[in-house]
Amino acid sequence: MRTLAERPEDVPAVFAERFNSGDTVALAQVYEDAAVLVPQPGTPATGPDLHAANSRLQQLGVPIVVRPRHVYRSGDVALLIVDWVIDGTGRDGQAVHVEGTATDIARRGADGRWRYVIDNPFGTRAQ
Repeated sequence: MRTLAERPEDVPAVFAERFNSGDTVALAQVYEDAAVLVPQPGTPATGPDLHAANSRLQQLGVPIVVRPRHVYRSGDVALLIVDWVIDGTGRDGQAVHVEGTATDIARRGADGRWRYVIDNPFGTRAQ
């Protein structure tokens, strides 16, 4: 498994690799401790709720594909615009199709690695 991101543009690929591995502990490392995930528009989650939301998607057993569109960096903070899709047949045999364009914020930590501070997978989609 690849190490945490050394550049902000690498954060989505590290996220996808860890998400697709099914390893919830490895995926949690892609986030700062106080990070915010918006699993549904208008519904932020932090801490255990953040990790539970990601775990529910991982348990479907369908991989995520990410395509970074833009990365804007200012010092140790970066805005990432990322197109993504989860598409396939889940472990329960049901078709799964979820997609969006994320507007995410990543920050470089004291260890030099980049992690999500805000993970907003549905961007500006209405509630």
